[in-house]
Amino acid sequence: MLDRYNRKINYLRISVTDRCNLRCSYCMPCEDFVMLDHSEILRFDEIVEVVRRGADMGITKVRLTGGEPLVRSDVTELVAMIAAVGGISDLAMTSNGVLMEKFALPLAQAGLMRINISLDTLDPAKFRRLTAGGDINRVLRGIEAARKAGLEPVKLNCVIKSSSLEPDAVAVKNFGRENGMEVRFIHQMDLGGGEFSIVEGGEGGDCERCNRLRLTADGNVKPCLFSDLAWNVRQLGAERALKSAVNCKPRCGTTCNHNQFYNIGG
Repeated sequence: MLDRYNRKINYLRISVTDRCNLRCSYCMPCEDFVMLDHSEILRFDEIVEVVRRGADMGITKVRLTGGEPLVRSDVTELVAMIAAVGGISDLAMTSNGVLMEKFALPLAQAGLMRINISLDTLDPAKFRRLTAGGDINRVLRGIEAARKAGLEPVKLNCVIKSSSLEPDAVAVKNFGRENGMEVRFIHQMDLGGGEFSIVEGGEGGDCERCNRLRLTADGNVKPCLFSDLAWNVRQLGAERALKSAVNCKPRCGTTCNHNQFYNIGG
């Protein structure tokens, strides 16, 4: 399907939860955040209905995000349900990797094809500070488990402050090269301030080529990360919400004041 700027929209990013088991400083602060009530979060059948309607309209790529998607109970069941939808040829996930050692093989068996894992530093102490107590060794074991399970290509998402030449970014790049993994450098963004840029090594942030929609955990279809436009699938139905988002997708991102990264899926 084409939007009004003749961009082919074929990619749906789905936030399956606003919960996370880390508290990265740029994403989920340790205070001043409000979690959704469980009744507000879409059920699996509701998510799959959106995917099914999206596939009928031309969606071929789906990525599960969060929060942290692996804290959603029975998420492998959701993966299997989406994998069974005709027309979906690319099913991926973005994870912080903490639980990946446990889930990598079941995810692959359920139909997940590939994985992006967040890794901003290889320094254990810095990782603990950045994530408010996270253990980088669990992430490294998760990365290895994903590779062994065949969730390839495994890609690493590295958030940078200003340059991919920062010492931590260089260390992550070298780690990726040594282990045959691609690294994507994501400049730290400000939703409310409208600060974003094109992802180094990826396609995110390139408004002229943007091919994606986003489904939040509480059912809002958003045509742009940096926009407050949204249409709720529970209120409008999946097809109408998707069509509205495509038809009103802006030419370029501006600002987003109604969401934060932990509850929009990034």
